[in-house]
Amino acid sequence: MAVERIKYQAGNVVGHGALVWNDKITTKRPLLLVMPNWLGVTDTIIKRAEKMAGDKYIAFVACMYGEGKTAEGPPESQDLMMAVRADRVEGRKRVNAALQTLIAEAEKRGIGDSSKKAAVGFCFGGGNVLELARSGADLDAVVCLHGDLATTMPAKKGDIKAAIFVLHGSKDPVAPKADRDALEAELDAAEANWQMLDFGGRLHSFSEEETDMPGFAKFHPGAAHQTYRMLDDFIQDAFAKRL
Repeated sequence: MAVERIKYQAGNVVGHGALVWNDKITTKRPLLLVMPNWLGVTDTIIKRAEKMAGDKYIAFVACMYGEGKTAEGPPESQDLMMAVRADRVEGRKRVNAALQTLIAEAEKRGIGDSSKKAAVGFCFGGGNVLELARSGADLDAVVCLHGDLATTMPAKKGDIKAAIFVLHGSKDPVAPKADRDALEAELDAAEANWQMLDFGGRLHSFSEEETDMPGFAKFHPGAAHQTYRMLDDFIQDAFAKRL
């Protein structure tokens, strides 16, 4: 797999992202934007993007903090994340810039099929891909994995173009049942094409192997296996207009 680090303007910061693709394949492939958790563009998320891209996608791991900032964990990761979440307008600029960078870089290399575009986000990144969808971005599919579901700028009727898939743990303390109910109401009011799946008893970050914060976040191999399979099926069905 090829990994190329790319700097790009993202709102008021310079993002440091990573373009990921199988350079042994010559055919053009759909585009997959990967929004990382609150640790930023780490080696771990790039490796995960490599697996997700495989032979199917051109992936881009996007930066929401700028200047290559990453975190080892809280409290630094909490501070970085909350600074972005405090300004939803700026956050939307950053995530939209990431999508446009993916399109431009894939087209420049002649490897991307920009008629098919999807975004997947983990935790903090899940909230970011939902904001991308709410902003009216031209995408086929958006998948939010154990993400931040709340917003200060809810979508209005007709705003959302992408099909949305939300996968969540029923005991995730980050976004409790009330947040899921509010998101359902928002998406219905926006007349979005959406699906939501709760994994019973699962906590936060159940699809990320490196996760272990007792009582808060816990990797679950079964839920993770199902998650990656289902999100790929959802994206492929969105591309094929089967949803």
